[in-house]
Amino acid sequence: MSKQSKKELISWLKSILIALVIVGVCRHYLITPVTVKGESMIPTFEDDNRVIISKLTDIEAFDLIVFQSPISADKHIKRVIGLPGDEIKIKDDILSINGKIYKEPYLKQNKENSLFNQPITGDFELEVPEGSFFVMGDNRLKSMDSRSYGVISTASVIGEVKMRIYPIASIGWLD
Repeated sequence: MSKQSKKELISWLKSILIALVIVGVCRHYLITPVTVKGESMIPTFEDDNRVIISKLTDIEAFDLIVFQSPISADKHIKRVIGLPGDEIKIKDDILSINGKIYKEPYLKQNKENSLFNQPITGDFELEVPEGSFFVMGDNRLKSMDSRSYGVISTASVIGEVKMRIYPIASIGWLD
């Protein structure tokens, strides 16, 4: 191998190594892909949808987040309903946070599919402790969420869902 060929090879190897380090840092600290598992977020997400999450974001009410499950080694994707200090109340599928009523348009399809117009959430009241979030799936009848295992720690949040990347027909940024 000629001296020029060795220099060219070393140059390529350096470039590849730098690119791999940049990708690794971005994936570990900035963004990462996640695969949705289960039915708990239908119709927002289907089983095996793929999303990109941002690890550098402030979580707000109604954001979609990925977090480490408090009851298993799995990662879950849910919607943040309550922030630390919020008083949450649901009665007859009407959500109020700190006394203000909020519409939940992402529940429309599941409400329409419920038998005999039965409530899909169940009635309850709670105050979200500091350092915690109250989360629920959009498919309330088939979601294991804070109603089952309690609030989640803010430290368990991996990131906020920003973009769907699969299926191809549904690629796009999420609001």
